[in-house]
Amino acid sequence: MPGPLCELWHSVDVPATTQAVVDLLTLTGPDRDHCVGAHPRTLMQRTYGGQVLAQALMAAHRTVPDDRQVHSLHACFVRPGAPDADICFATENIRDGGSFSTRQVIGRQLVTDQDKEIFRMTASFHITEPGLDHADPMPSDVPGPEDCPTFVEYMDATIGPSPLWREWDALDVRFAGDSAPGGVIKPGRHVASMRIWMRTRDMLPTDSRIHRAMLAYMSDLTLLSVSAVPHPVAFISKQLQTASLDHAMWFHRDFRADEWLLYDMYSQSASGGLGHGSGRIFQNKLLVSATAQEGLIRPVEDRAVLS
Repeated sequence: MPGPLCELWHSVDVPATTQAVVDLLTLTGPDRDHCVGAHPRTLMQRTYGGQVLAQALMAAHRTVPDDRQVHSLHACFVRPGAPDADICFATENIRDGGSFSTRQVIGRQLVTDQDKEIFRMTASFHITEPGLDHADPMPSDVPGPEDCPTFVEYMDATIGPSPLWREWDALDVRFAGDSAPGGVIKPGRHVASMRIWMRTRDMLPTDSRIHRAMLAYMSDLTLLSVSAVPHPVAFISKQLQTASLDHAMWFHRDFRADEWLLYDMYSQSASGGLGHGSGRIFQNKLLVSATAQEGLIRPVEDRAVLS
């Protein structure tokens, strides 16, 4: 999307509260098909993928009839997002049918006077209707969130203290174990597994669109890292170049993103500098969402962390 909308960087703070994330997901723009997502100041050298994913989903929601909820999305991170430029979203109405609506959302940034596409997503929306119902059970051998270390405690202990870990203070994330040597998850069907509990720290508005966008925001935080679990290199280190390349989500049942969700992640494969991960998200023992992602996990000798 060209024009002056992309020229102003709002430079908002990294969201430290639930309301700040909601504000980040509140887009502005001249019409429902074109809007801008503010980019917060960050210690990272590129945009957090979950932010772009969630903002793009909110952009798509602006154009969809109120009786339809997102049930799937497929996104591609075309370029690393610049950390000092707002993101302009343009939504194309692909189809409105009797039961389904399809939208394509493109995210662009104006960087050094060049308008660059950084993101592309297709999302499908569906009316609520009855149907067949079954689901995988939630894993039973998982410690409760109150018995698990917080995200910051876990990162401080395994990687070392860093102000970077505070960039997700709006979220309450607890590390529930992995299948690394000595880990609590025993290798079985999957050679690489990891689990976390997650929720927002404070209550969200009742709008289900906010809850689904917030889950998209949270879903990118740890999914790629499971690909490094069976290997002797830390996912966040100077020895590994990492980046999300694509991301898919399916929303199976209603949930609340401000109540505990179990994110059960596993990696089926890593090869050729790429890692693939999948996830199942449970709430109250019900499967509410599923994810899949491929990303870059390239071994390097010495590189700035998360660059």
